[in-house]
Amino acid sequence: MTATAERPNLSDTQLQEMLGLIKEADSVELKLTVPDQHQRSTVSGLGMDALDAQIRQVFFFDTPDLALDNAGLVVRARRIQGKGNDSVVKLRPVVPTELPGKVRRDPSFGVEVDAMPGGFVCSGSFKNAWTTDTVKDTVAGNRPLRKLFSKEQRAFYATHAPEGVELDELSVLGPIVVLKLKFSPEGYDRRLVAELWFYPDGSRILELSTKCMPNEAFDVAATTRAFLTSHGVDLSAEQKTKTRTALEFFAGHAKQAEEPATVG
Repeated sequence: MTATAERPNLSDTQLQEMLGLIKEADSVELKLTVPDQHQRSTVSGLGMDALDAQIRQVFFFDTPDLALDNAGLVVRARRIQGKGNDSVVKLRPVVPTELPGKVRRDPSFGVEVDAMPGGFVCSGSFKNAWTTDTVKDTVAGNRPLRKLFSKEQRAFYATHAPEGVELDELSVLGPIVVLKLKFSPEGYDRRLVAELWFYPDGSRILELSTKCMPNEAFDVAATTRAFLTSHGVDLSAEQKTKTRTALEFFAGHAKQAEEPATVG
């Protein structure tokens, strides 16, 4: 994944690679993170109302040294206001044509290309939904972590996780509180999604996104870019990743907790 601060552009080689991935993907998500100094004006300019947003809690699971992240694996669970819970095991990057046929055909597995100014990544994810508050019970230590994940998710994890890193041994990294708003701003004929992630140190990441089918990705990207630009949204800022920011924050605290206390 590439991110640059000034007018990020893909090279011809990167563009060809992205085209090949999009052709084999199930969906494309166009993403943009808004720099801190422009978040308030963006919220106002696009007519977002925080009272329409849905509250979420996001938990990540990894080792204190982020062994899964370093292997391209993301293991997470969410508690969603009024909607239940879900869990995800995600691998990135992936090449869709290199995935096993059994995995690719599984209805709970999806391939998506995330595209942002100056970069892209293709991921494959197994998702599992819960109607009860299973996540709360699990992070409280009342049930084994592996019980949050389906048989297919556990098999996918076992295939791609570093040797010796078991699901039940992972640390809980989180939660992150998220406000998620789905809205259709005036003058834009699609639905935008805004996610505002609140980190425990007081920092925030505001991400705007829209999903589309692979065959309409470039038309939607052009339309969305023109709309956001006309509303003063900065498209040239350095892009931040919500997941990596969360993992690094909580992993640092997990490492500190593991270190033996010193007597001075």
